[in-house]
Amino acid sequence: MAQPIIIAHRGASGLRPEHTLAAYQLAIDQGADFIEPDLVLTKDGHLICRHENEISGTTDVALKPEFADRKKVHIIDGERYEGWFTEDFTLAEIKTLRCKERLPQLRPGNMAYDGQFEVPTFEEVLELAKQQSAKTGRTIGVYPETKHPTWFEGLNLSFDAPLVRLIQRYGLDAADAPIFIQSFEVTNLKRLRAKTKAPLVQLMAKDGGPFDLSKAGVTYASMATAAGLKEIATYANGVGPEKVLVLPRDAANRNLVPTSFVDDAHTAGLVVHPWTFRAENYFLPEDYRKGQSSDPTYLAQHGDLIAEVEAFMAAGVDGVFSDFPDIAVQARASR
Repeated sequence: MAQPIIIAHRGASGLRPEHTLAAYQLAIDQGADFIEPDLVLTKDGHLICRHENEISGTTDVALKPEFADRKKVHIIDGERYEGWFTEDFTLAEIKTLRCKERLPQLRPGNMAYDGQFEVPTFEEVLELAKQQSAKTGRTIGVYPETKHPTWFEGLNLSFDAPLVRLIQRYGLDAADAPIFIQSFEVTNLKRLRAKTKAPLVQLMAKDGGPFDLSKAGVTYASMATAAGLKEIATYANGVGPEKVLVLPRDAANRNLVPTSFVDDAHTAGLVVHPWTFRAENYFLPEDYRKGQSSDPTYLAQHGDLIAEVEAFMAAGVDGVFSDFPDIAVQARASR
């Protein structure tokens, strides 16, 4: 059996502000196999790397008086967002912004890097992976996620053309290419299936369902069944489940025994890459937390992430998304 892959979630985002070239570079230095950029679109159709199209939480846009009048409120995928949105900015304007830490309460050390890095384009990430593959002799893959595709299509901004164009330009339009394209939605993945040979991954959470199929009543719970996974295999090569779909937790936040999810996915011919493995106690089950809960910094302290990753690898997953790729690499090496 192949070794599980280590996917640097937004780069080494536990140690640098997420979705910056610095975070991706550190992840590569730490041994990650893939770097993961979330993709959103600019007003002029460029793919840039941000977790959300609302960017006040990850950039200094709110401090820019020249952009004050662009603050808006939108309902995106059924949720209310207030702030500044990438689709209202050209790439040139985005490049005037600087990134900042998204989780300052849990990662105060990352705030030392606030204001140092610009927002990268997807092409810059592809170029970094290409250069570092040549430099290190390792194949550095990319694992892009299309964010809110239905929302952007409603603005006449589609991921398809710019994404496929860049994939082809960088020699990644092949079934065995070091790339996975992921989405929480279904329609865009099915559409991409007809446009690229690159591997596709269906993301799923424990709650809710894909926004594009919400009117049809499709839920992630139904997609996570053996029959649902078999259907996913008709258009995708893998699944990215929220961790608890593989190892559920009880009411006391302790791990239970693994579900049949991994076996069912493998039976359907799908690889399984669960998300997200983070070192802070805040994100860990009770089994792996460390320190005194009475300590004000308890939730920001690091627990035993190695043990958690090992538990999932023992359950048979084919890869893990981690904010701390160095720890995930250690866990894999200890198997």
